[in-house]
Amino acid sequence: MKVQCLNSSSIKTRNLIKRTFAQLFNEKKQLDKVTVTELVKRADITRSTFYTHYDNIYDVAHDYELQTIELLCSDNLKLHSQHDIVAYFKNIIQCLKDNEEIYKLLLSANESLLFIERLKEIASKKIYDGLKDIYINKKINLDMTLSFFMNGVLMEILKYFRNESNYSLDDILYNMQNWFLELFF
Repeated sequence: MKVQCLNSSSIKTRNLIKRTFAQLFNEKKQLDKVTVTELVKRADITRSTFYTHYDNIYDVAHDYELQTIELLCSDNLKLHSQHDIVAYFKNIIQCLKDNEEIYKLLLSANESLLFIERLKEIASKKIYDGLKDIYINKKINLDMTLSFFMNGVLMEILKYFRNESNYSLDDILYNMQNWFLELFF
């Protein structure tokens, strides 16, 4: 990312670029089919404006990933208890809700499976680190149970953003919290 100091104008421009990118990405279904030329034309900006903010199309996609990963890795939310982990779930769902239109576009494309896999790895590690001390004396295969849990939750989220689910994000959050409590406590 080129622009280091983001003023309100830069933030608006980056958001315009990201929204336009997401639309093109949804139409093309492949990242390598989205071009800077198409993006600047549709966003009605100059190429130099685009290159002031991003090096290439992959940089824009990476910006979305970083935004979500930053939330998942946030150090202000340490997971030491059942309550902390449930709050973490709420934060994830709230982030998805706040950016629902963009995620709906991005996660409908084929490349989204790699992104979902990265999210699963990051979230699983954070939750595992929060649970491992709690389960030190319990006979439970924490790795496998957590893997089943995360795969199920992320598949439901993916189905939601691909319009293949009958459930809302609030339904997914409610069930995620209940499944978590049933599986781990």
